[in-house]
Amino acid sequence: MDEMNRVIVDLGDRTYSVVVGNGARSQTASLLPATARRVSIVTQSGIPRHLIPEFPDHVVTIHEIGIGEEFKSLSTILELCSAFAQAGMTRNDVVVGVGGGMVTDIAGFAAASYHRGIPVVHVATSLLAMIDAAVGGKTGVNIPEGKNLVGAYWQPYGVVCDLDALDTLPAREMRCGLGEMAKYHFIAREDLDQLPFPQRIARSVEIKAEIVSADEREGGVRALLNYGHTLAHAIEIETDFAMAHGEAVALGLLFAAHLAEAMGRIDADRVSEHYRVVHDVYGIELSLPQGLDNGRLIAAMGRDKKALESITFVLDSANGLEVVPGVSEADIRIALTAFTRRLS
Repeated sequence: MDEMNRVIVDLGDRTYSVVVGNGARSQTASLLPATARRVSIVTQSGIPRHLIPEFPDHVVTIHEIGIGEEFKSLSTILELCSAFAQAGMTRNDVVVGVGGGMVTDIAGFAAASYHRGIPVVHVATSLLAMIDAAVGGKTGVNIPEGKNLVGAYWQPYGVVCDLDALDTLPAREMRCGLGEMAKYHFIAREDLDQLPFPQRIARSVEIKAEIVSADEREGGVRALLNYGHTLAHAIEIETDFAMAHGEAVALGLLFAAHLAEAMGRIDADRVSEHYRVVHDVYGIELSLPQGLDNGRLIAAMGRDKKALESITFVLDSANGLEVVPGVSEADIRIALTAFTRRLS
């Protein structure tokens, strides 16, 4: 990585750069494809205008999407594709998503769909988007049956993570990013808390880039990026997204530790290490939302997109994280009981 912290996602002829640093948005124009004449910026009204890059050599249109999970839908994709057509966008032009994880998911899926795929560049403005959503090419929207169940793998042409954006990030949005950052401690089995925070962001991006380069379409090691997500997605669905994604992931990491202990994969000290990282390193101390029913949570986990023929989890072990299919409902219930008791 150079002084601007440039991480390479190595995918052969689709290799791209992730630029991390203060003022990194100034690098955005240099990442656009040379063929692009028009730029369609996808963003939201809450994104500070000074974070939107300028493209003086291009014809630029700005398209704002709604705020809230109800707008992470196929109807939003349809509206964007219609707007792209009205703006005269061709497959040689480029979409630029400026915002958090919801924006990069939607901008990426719209770009993957329009003209059967046009380039997209992401300018991540939240911590969650920087270390997770904007990197790796997974795009998608929600349907009533589950989160991100409709989408596409569509790698960006480049990604910009401008750390200036974190200065004005609301506390809850920062907490969501920290929940995702916590998982990298267990994926890499490194003491990331020993790094200064900007370097920890760059290292998180680097860990994800290494995994994506090795397994672009989640046929193997990439599934480890879903650590903590099986319960997290279930909580989001069962609370109608009242609990934000990164918050739910933080809880999901703790539950996954209890489940691994119930299955004899790790000991109590390793469970406590999960609590240390989530509670002490990142200061995320949350309770389970009221009114959740264990049976409904288990059913929702069974519908998670990682479940093939049985309930599948990413779980810790002495050898690191592993994808574990066929987890029994009995073990899940034991873990939920222990998890709920420790949080109370």
